[in-house]
Amino acid sequence: MSKRALTVTRQDNFPEWYQAVVREADMAETSPVRGCMIIKPWGWGVWERIQAELDQRIKDTGHENCYFPLFIPMSFIAKEAEHVEGFAKEMAVVTHHRLKNEGGKLVLDPDAKLDEPLIVRPTSETIIGDAFQRWIKSYRDLPLLINQWANVVRWEMRTRLFLRTAEFLWQEGHTAHADQADAMAETRKMLEVYREFSESVLAMPVIAGEKPANERFPGADNTFSIEAMMQDGKALQAGTSHYLGTHFAEAQNIQFQNAQGQLTLCHTTSWGVSTRLIGGVIMTHGDDDGLRLPPKIAPRQIVIVPMLRDKPEDAELIAYCGTLENDLKAFGIRVLVDVKPTKSAEKRWSWVRRGAPVIVEIGGRDATGNNVTFMRRDRLRDGDKVVSHTKPRAAFIAEAPALLAEIQASLFAEAKARLDGNITREIKNFDELSAHFGATEGDDEAGPFKGWVLVPWSEPEGERLEAIVDRLKALKLTIRNAPLEQGKVEGSCVFTGMAATSNILIARAY
Repeated sequence: MSKRALTVTRQDNFPEWYQAVVREADMAETSPVRGCMIIKPWGWGVWERIQAELDQRIKDTGHENCYFPLFIPMSFIAKEAEHVEGFAKEMAVVTHHRLKNEGGKLVLDPDAKLDEPLIVRPTSETIIGDAFQRWIKSYRDLPLLINQWANVVRWEMRTRLFLRTAEFLWQEGHTAHADQADAMAETRKMLEVYREFSESVLAMPVIAGEKPANERFPGADNTFSIEAMMQDGKALQAGTSHYLGTHFAEAQNIQFQNAQGQLTLCHTTSWGVSTRLIGGVIMTHGDDDGLRLPPKIAPRQIVIVPMLRDKPEDAELIAYCGTLENDLKAFGIRVLVDVKPTKSAEKRWSWVRRGAPVIVEIGGRDATGNNVTFMRRDRLRDGDKVVSHTKPRAAFIAEAPALLAEIQASLFAEAKARLDGNITREIKNFDELSAHFGATEGDDEAGPFKGWVLVPWSEPEGERLEAIVDRLKALKLTIRNAPLEQGKVEGSCVFTGMAATSNILIARAY
């Protein structure tokens, strides 16, 4: 059997496989600061592509980018009690602005204690709301549509690169509207932007829907999400969009004078995605040889590896590869010729692990025959055999854009088939639900592939909902969302026995 590029497989140990992909693809590493990560150039290149593609979509829907401070006064956070409760255990707090040297050791200077502690940004609703109440005076100022790309800090206890870190990168959109209808339309519009982006750019199929009350963003009236299925059957919340009602407007006094001259509270929204998307891409598309990147987010879509032999004819080979590179760049393709003084086979497998969509290997015969030999990363193997293809140089160049589009579509189709084929719809009661998932083996990352279930739901609230959440928690399950595309709703709620009003997705999740 042909040796795989990674030492651990998805089937043997999915969590360790994930860590191996991040490491061997040279995406990121842990930092000296607990729970934080260093994003390396290849990982940062993926984030830059994600940012560029999504940023354009955000601007195309009428939003403008801006930036707000990293530090938020504690009094701002305290104005919104429900919001504080949701984030209080994760907040990093700054209490002093200076250190001093005592006996050769740096200690907090008691004379530099801040009059008011500052919260390191966990999310920006409160400080942006403070600005909104100054910026908005009249109905003519609405809607106000802004977005910022920033870092946030949430003091996570259990961290994993890209998926859950104490500091991470994201975009957060914040908008203010004259009424509920306009704000809700904005919330749903941005959810659709995320859905389309995930599927067309990340090649990651998702199900868009509304979260139950217990899963809402702190202070929101409604929270919507897109949920993606990873290769271990778990769900990943890939993006959220929140209708905040007038809660933050009340706390921050965000009012406007309507057309009749009356002061009215604004309705606000917020929405965001983060570097967690990179973790989702890894777990959606990666294989036992490493990462597989959709071409739209690959920093280098085609990597050319000249088969150098440390001989004089190497110069001609490099020149041939350089011409091929320039011809491909003319099509707008992101190309790299790897001329590092490393063995060709090592370079090839390095790019396989990094997930470059097309890996070209050019030897002396290719150059002499004016040909191109290449591998598709989405279809690297036929069984255990690594597959390569050879085409005339002119044909390869002309067909390269279509080849990349085909790889993009291939990765999506594979992931879509996995999602569609692993949602169980026959569960009728809680006992069947419990039997379907069973107990996990050890911690919450273990256990065989179970996929998701779609079950009838009666939308219970309050203590009844809390009791259901506790029962699910015992099985390490969560309610993901009620899909917007409901299909047929029938039967009784699997938890209450009451007539179902919708269907919900239940899964183990990251």
